[in-house]
Amino acid sequence: MIPSQMLKGVLEGCILAVIEEDETYGYEITTRLAGYGFGAVAEGTIYPILLRLEKSGSIAAELKPSPAGPKRKYYHLTAAGTMSLIEFQKNWRSISEAVDSVLEGGKRNG
Repeated sequence: MIPSQMLKGVLEGCILAVIEEDETYGYEITTRLAGYGFGAVAEGTIYPILLRLEKSGSIAAELKPSPAGPKRKYYHLTAAGTMSLIEFQKNWRSISEAVDSVLEGGKRNG
């Protein structure tokens, strides 16, 4: 389980990456994130991020019929969302490399 403070900093970019894979809806996003090792991310965490991404123009939504029950809101990336994802990936690589350097250096110096 990833600590929530660490998770909050990366979840938005990871949600963009999941949506980039395929148009999807909120619950399926939580399921995919769990499959990637994020554990049980609460829907109460996912939906505010989706709303923020939609308001910012990074994703767009469309109501579609569901095989079980009411219509679902399916999300897909916009051009702005693709650019945001590219920026997140670039920033993540930089942060990841820096943290890895510190942790590896700590092992050498510790």
